[in-house]
Amino acid sequence: VRSAQLLRQALRALLRHPLRDRSWYSSMTPVIHLKDLALSEHAHGSAFEARLAQIAAPLGARRLGARYLEVPPGKKAWPYHSHHANDEIFVILGGRGRLRFGGQDHAVAEGDVVVCPAGGAETAHQLIAEGEAPLRYLAISSMHEPDVMAYPDSGKLTIHAGAPPGGDKAARRVDLSVRADSGVDYWEGES
Repeated sequence: VRSAQLLRQALRALLRHPLRDRSWYSSMTPVIHLKDLALSEHAHGSAFEARLAQIAAPLGARRLGARYLEVPPGKKAWPYHSHHANDEIFVILGGRGRLRFGGQDHAVAEGDVVVCPAGGAETAHQLIAEGEAPLRYLAISSMHEPDVMAYPDSGKLTIHAGAPPGGDKAARRVDLSVRADSGVDYWEGES
């Protein structure tokens, strides 16, 4: 009897926890219509361009990230990279493209699902739009932080702490990109 009472008390406390408060959710719908998304522009130089919108965060997801992307033919949304802490899944909704994955190329098209587990160079990945129409896809990821991303093409490392990649940039305590070969000895400068 005592253990049942303690269990009920613990469950009540858990349900009252501020991160568990979903009272705001009753006024929202858990359904997003892709055609209704307000897409923002994302571009860098002549190689990177996409229109995108967050999907999971606006509906309260904290441990799962999701965004919708449209990448014009011949363009890429992001550099070739790997995540050391986060898995990603890409659901191809339209168009066709090429997946660079771990040093190999794979054709992708509508109806394909791409899984990119956390890891090093062996799981580095990048989607490149090909053909006449934009490559349209959902990018879904775990939202672990801190995360370290490696960029094999440029030899960089990026570290995020406080908010994961795709998370709230204002919440990041660490947002650092460095050349992978610019390391220093652990004890350098310590006294």
